[in-house]
Amino acid sequence: MTPPVRVLLADDQPLVRAALEMVITEAPDLEVVGEAATGAEAVRLAEELRPDVVVMDLRMPVLDGIEATRRVTAAPDAARVVVLTTFDEDENVHAALRAGASGFLVKDMALDDILAAIRVVAAGDALIAPSVTRRLIAEFAARPAAAAPPTGHRLTGITDREREILTLVGRGLSNTEIAAELVLSTATVKTYMTRLLTKLAARDRVHLVILAYESGLVPLPR
Repeated sequence: MTPPVRVLLADDQPLVRAALEMVITEAPDLEVVGEAATGAEAVRLAEELRPDVVVMDLRMPVLDGIEATRRVTAAPDAARVVVLTTFDEDENVHAALRAGASGFLVKDMALDDILAAIRVVAAGDALIAPSVTRRLIAEFAARPAAAAPPTGHRLTGITDREREILTLVGRGLSNTEIAAELVLSTATVKTYMTRLLTKLAARDRVHLVILAYESGLVPLPR
């Protein structure tokens, strides 16, 4: 039997943590292994408890969620982080992507959707759907950090076909859509995706989309 996904909740609002814990506890394939009320506590508990997923609020005392995310994801065999945010109002969501977040949870999402999102991230995928990727990543890439390193040189080790697939990923296409576009099987596209993740040292699909924008494969909207 597959062990349950271990989840650490990091939010300074006790009611939010209580609501999430209640719904997660009812799911047989998920379990809450700890709770943190500050960013610093989240970093400490992530190191001690080794959760699979950290649900991280961006706005927390002592250490904000962005820096906490950066520290959690920098650790060896790091937990994957999903950001808990108001999304439309929170400009820091772009900085959270740079810090290593694998996706986002919106606080007013249906609880079943939140559970599904945790499972998606725990399985190693990104939380952002292709339909959302186009707008969100474009907004993110339009706000590059001043000291962000150039990424063009990182693409020199990939093949023409991999570059073509990376471009389509950057445009927000799913694996099925890429397969149809290039007349390939979905399994073949998945193989190319695995190679791209390895060659570019990318965390997940979101990271690949970011690289596609930052390298110029996908032009930023004007």
